[in-house]
Amino acid sequence: MVAVDGFTDLLDYPMYVVTAAAADGGAPAGCLVGFASQCALKPPRFVVWLSRANHTYRVARDAAFLGVHLIGRDQHQLAQLFGGECGERVDKFADVRWEARTGGTPVLLDSCAWWVGRIERHADWGDHVGFHLTPVEAGADPPPHGELLRLSDVTDLSPGHPA
Repeated sequence: MVAVDGFTDLLDYPMYVVTAAAADGGAPAGCLVGFASQCALKPPRFVVWLSRANHTYRVARDAAFLGVHLIGRDQHQLAQLFGGECGERVDKFADVRWEARTGGTPVLLDSCAWWVGRIERHADWGDHVGFHLTPVEAGADPPPHGELLRLSDVTDLSPGHPA
C-alpha cells in the first residue's frame, strides 16, 4: 500500500456535524465528520462519508434526509459531544438547541450554517459509506471563513467509537 500520510497530513479541511432522524421515530443521531465534499454544481450535490462503525451511520442508512452543519472554532464542546460520544450511550441532543426540519431531520440551531439534503444514493468505499445528497433546505449565519471548525481544531478528541 502506498503511504500518503505526507500529503494528507497537510490537509486541514472543515469539520461537519451530520444529523439524521431515525426512520422508526426513535432518537435522532449525529456525528462529527471530516470526510465531506461538494461533488456537483448543476444540480448542486454533496457527499458525506460516514464510518460503518458509527451509530449515526446505522440511523442514516434508513433515513431519507441528512442534515449537514458547519460549526465555529469556538464550539469545541459541540464538536466533543458529536465526535467524542457514542449515540448508543449518550443522547447527544438532550442539551443542544435543535429542531426537526424536512423529513424530521434534526437541525442544530447554534450551528454557523446548515442544510438538509435528500439522500439520492449510497456508495460503499471501504470502511466509510458515501451518502450522495441533493440540498432541499438551508440556513446560515456564517462567521468569517477562518473561524470555522477545522481538522486541526479537533485533533485532541478521542472518537466515540473505534475507528
